[in-house]
Amino acid sequence: MATMSGGEVVAKMLAKEGVDNIFGIIDGTYFGFYSNLQKNGIELISPRHETSAAHMAGAYARVTNRLGVCMASNGPGVANILPGLVVEEAEGNRVLCITSARRTGIMYPDRGGTYQCFDQTSTIKQFAKWSEAVPSFDRIPEMLRMALRKCYEGRPGVVHLDIPENIMNTKVSCELNFWEPSQYRMLELPKASNYQIERTAELLKSATFPIIHAGSGVIHAGAKKELTEVAEKLQAMVTTSWAGRGAMSEDNPLMLPMVHIETNNNVRNDADVVLVLGSRLGETDWWGKAPYWNAHQTVIQVDLEPSILGANKPAELLVQADIKAFLQELLVVLNRDTESVMDTNRKQMIEKHIASKRAHRKKLNEHTADKNSPLNPAQIPHMANQIFPKNTPLVIDGGNTAIWSNFYYEVNDEMPLLSTFKFGMLGAGVGQALGAAVAKPEQPVLCIIGDGAMGFHPQEIETAVRNNLHVVYIVLCDKQWGMVKMNQHFALRPIKTMLKKTLDPHESINADLGEIRFDLVAKAMGAHGEYVETFDQLEQALLTSISVGKCTVIHTEVDPVKHMWAPGLRFFKDMHAEPKGK
Repeated sequence: MATMSGGEVVAKMLAKEGVDNIFGIIDGTYFGFYSNLQKNGIELISPRHETSAAHMAGAYARVTNRLGVCMASNGPGVANILPGLVVEEAEGNRVLCITSARRTGIMYPDRGGTYQCFDQTSTIKQFAKWSEAVPSFDRIPEMLRMALRKCYEGRPGVVHLDIPENIMNTKVSCELNFWEPSQYRMLELPKASNYQIERTAELLKSATFPIIHAGSGVIHAGAKKELTEVAEKLQAMVTTSWAGRGAMSEDNPLMLPMVHIETNNNVRNDADVVLVLGSRLGETDWWGKAPYWNAHQTVIQVDLEPSILGANKPAELLVQADIKAFLQELLVVLNRDTESVMDTNRKQMIEKHIASKRAHRKKLNEHTADKNSPLNPAQIPHMANQIFPKNTPLVIDGGNTAIWSNFYYEVNDEMPLLSTFKFGMLGAGVGQALGAAVAKPEQPVLCIIGDGAMGFHPQEIETAVRNNLHVVYIVLCDKQWGMVKMNQHFALRPIKTMLKKTLDPHESINADLGEIRFDLVAKAMGAHGEYVETFDQLEQALLTSISVGKCTVIHTEVDPVKHMWAPGLRFFKDMHAEPKGK
């Protein structure tokens, strides 16, 4: 009969699931867990803050399409990891969080004055897919199997299992049969019926101007290739949610990048049939409502999560299915028809929208002609896009910096793209870049971030150095909370703001920051640092960041007024108002 701690049981079961990396900080309350990781082929990668562990797990999951696992110790550790878990749940990344709790008998419920105690499972249950506490050693296998099932059910998100420290660390004589994953969870995801596939093909082929709207579900399903093939077969233009960006390469003429917001609205209004793939049609998609969408169009919605289907926009056909399998089956049906779907009317409509996209891009590119100092923020993502390899993982973080980066970095289907499109969390990109680097150790990972956001977690530069992670942080420094400052100025003195583009410092409310020389901070932690204040310095700094082969921080001085006036601001303001149509 074997003798094992509860933590060893968990480690063995995760190894059976193919987990090879776990992100978290060590603590005595789950020594029985992390001390058994290495012997089971799992590497523990430790950040400097538990919030970063959650972001690392989420990014790792998104880049690899595998399970991301993080851990936190009871009380303070769980409190620290909460912000990261909230974000990863919102972004729909497949994360399993293992936590320790105080010993049985003094917690659940709190005995009264229990040290480092709060109701961890109930707190996390408020936002996660599933959160439970293990009551005894013998129930660990059953409850971890349940947690793993939940990880792979429906839309990806956060699943949490809480294990008391005495159960985690005490060795028990036991006879356990470690099941294979196929014995306790479905490995084959739901598929569409023949009728649903045939009906989808019929609706799309009979449409005057069909389009496809792709959400992050396409990326999670690994269905980029299939999406492109279906779009090209149908000659259907593709729009995406913000989180779905990268589902199809933006150099494809049929792809309409979401940064061309007005053209997106026009395309969605022209469409008489829309195939919605892996998208909730949430607030950043205007809830699928007029005047941003055609209120009378026929909708086909496909998703793994049944609660999403028909939630925000009525549909003709609702399909619960894996996106990749659905598109593969749809292609079989579409390929039976050898006749061209491209009539003169559809060709003209596509050409009209492509011309609109090009005109908007030409207007945007006026910023890239500005080579003054301090830098125009557009120059940084624009030049990075030209210098970094096409498949470089890109992390975008931070208010107006995120807007500039999205508008001036062209995304393709080879590169992972990470951000917090649904939650808009500042600072998450620092940890996301680390997780992406663990997933893609053979190449640099690029993170474009504002100085305000970088100030949340600069200590993780040391994590990159310690773990030999080649992350390049480009910090856009304007020494202000730019996005908030812009809104504040319009609220306080709108006419003066329009005329002068900015207000005097005393006319803002706590919107300005002092300087942090992030290049020097990086050097103090053993990373490479670069300071850039002119256009001519930028290219060399970017090239050096690739060649040095280790974590690099590029401190870039950007014009604070230009940075504040990011493109598309009026659309972001409109997004927070309820659309007038149905």
